[in-house]
Amino acid sequence: MLQSSSRGRLLLAASAVALIAFAAPARADEAAAKKWIDNEFQPSTLSKEDQLKEMQWFINAAKPFAGMEINVVSETITTHEYEAKTLAKAFSEITGIKLTHDLIQEGDVVEKIQTQMQSGKNIYDAWVNDSDLIGTHFRYKQAVNLTDFMAGEGKDVTSPTLDLNDFIGLSFTTAPDKKLYQLPDQQFANLYWFRYDWFTNPDYKAKFKAKYGYELGVPVNWSAYEDIAEFFSNDIGTIDGVKVYGNMDYGKKDPSLGWRFTDAWLSMAGNGDRGLPNGLPVDEWGIRMEGCRPVGSSVERGGDTNGPASVYAITKYIEWLKKYTPPQAGGMTFSEAGPVPAQGNIAQQMFWYTAFTADMVKPGLPVMNADGTPKWRMAPSPHGSYWKDGMKLGYQDVGSWTLLKSTPAERRKAAWLYAQFVTSKTVSLKKSHVGLTFIRESDIWSPSMTERAPKLGGLVEFYRSPARVQWSPTGSNVPDYPKLAQLWWQNIGDASSGAKTPQAAMDSLAAAQDSVMERLERAGVQGECGPKLNAKKPMEYWVELAKKEGNLAPQPKLANEKPQGETIDYDTLIKSWPATPPKKSTN
Repeated sequence: MLQSSSRGRLLLAASAVALIAFAAPARADEAAAKKWIDNEFQPSTLSKEDQLKEMQWFINAAKPFAGMEINVVSETITTHEYEAKTLAKAFSEITGIKLTHDLIQEGDVVEKIQTQMQSGKNIYDAWVNDSDLIGTHFRYKQAVNLTDFMAGEGKDVTSPTLDLNDFIGLSFTTAPDKKLYQLPDQQFANLYWFRYDWFTNPDYKAKFKAKYGYELGVPVNWSAYEDIAEFFSNDIGTIDGVKVYGNMDYGKKDPSLGWRFTDAWLSMAGNGDRGLPNGLPVDEWGIRMEGCRPVGSSVERGGDTNGPASVYAITKYIEWLKKYTPPQAGGMTFSEAGPVPAQGNIAQQMFWYTAFTADMVKPGLPVMNADGTPKWRMAPSPHGSYWKDGMKLGYQDVGSWTLLKSTPAERRKAAWLYAQFVTSKTVSLKKSHVGLTFIRESDIWSPSMTERAPKLGGLVEFYRSPARVQWSPTGSNVPDYPKLAQLWWQNIGDASSGAKTPQAAMDSLAAAQDSVMERLERAGVQGECGPKLNAKKPMEYWVELAKKEGNLAPQPKLANEKPQGETIDYDTLIKSWPATPPKKSTN
């Protein structure tokens, strides 16, 4: 089974059921809309009067499709469970379209959407799949170009209150042709997580300052992260009689190890080039793109997958896993490692998904205070020694609605109504409170989020901050996400297990990626924007070319990969961010 890099499957990785389907009876009327608005769709950024107006549009637009049975699918995370169990029923009652929202594991979503793309047989009428597939959808031309669809064929079923400018993730779902191919439905980032109560302990702060010469605080660079990991693991050692660790991660050679790294770990170290949402010409996977064509991932072809920055990233991951992490973590998968910080003996974790927030704030956990506030905080991730200003700094998962051309036109239109319904302003704020996966600027800045923010450990502050634009999904340099993503866990797993050195593992990965792109080039299935590999040349040629063109990748190996550690006080950091919303929504 093909694996993908979306992190959501982890949160309900315990879901052994292959398929969960929710269907709702269909009857359309305004009374149903009023009932749902009063009893479920609160809070909202709209007044109840405006909510009803928005729902009235859906009622009218859905009339040609009344009685149709539409099937959509997504992976299983809290946000999508809410859609499947609650919003699908509401949509059916309000519009008269019988909507079935299936929940399956993320790997199955990828496999099934591939099957529909390859066979032309309609399996689902709409899909929530990762925006990581933007390069795949753009090149294979099997996904509907939403920009043209909304202006043409789908104009009569495109809501006048959709307000695309309110979505925070449109740059992630826009291809090199400047067209929108996917509509964001949920987003979450991987951030730095730490024990705020320990970091503000006067005794610990004094001991850290005495040893390292700078303040204990949120690490700005990997040097500080490493110093803090050493400090809590060895200098502090135990707290309240419990052994504590300065790092948490996982290392089992398993598909989940793949998304541990495709989710921008290399960019955090300084792999690739400047550019947001993704580096150009070289992205965070190390794949070089010229124009719209991927031209290679190995340093011999101008890429950076096996360059010094990437090898440094893998080396540090393994070193910290061995030295500062609970011993059992090396044999854990993502889903097994995820709950560990909540158990109370982890000081910090650099690679932590905000989708864990809901589970991390449950009353009674060792990491929660009696008043419902967390003992921990989340903050922007530190960067590695190769990182430069202007580069992305982490990963953001953006599950997005995607329509395929193989879906019959009328079914596609009806499904598009549902995609807009579950992202509409009428329901999106309540959905944001349930799943804590924001998609709209208006929801992030709503009074109800301001009220809840103190109990969410910095989540709201981060999404309100200017820093958030440095966290982004896989971009359009990746020409075939499913084929390439599965290479990562196999090759990096060799480094994690000790079977290969980090350099040898990344050399193998770069070669494997180039091999896949070479096959795509020979097949010619992706047209004028498909891969066209560069001829191999010494790395020094590409280093000089990057300097000449004002780019970075591939960077030569640094003489010192551990500069002076640097930290910032968390409360100072939070206060430095704007306290008022921008005048205009940004994407």
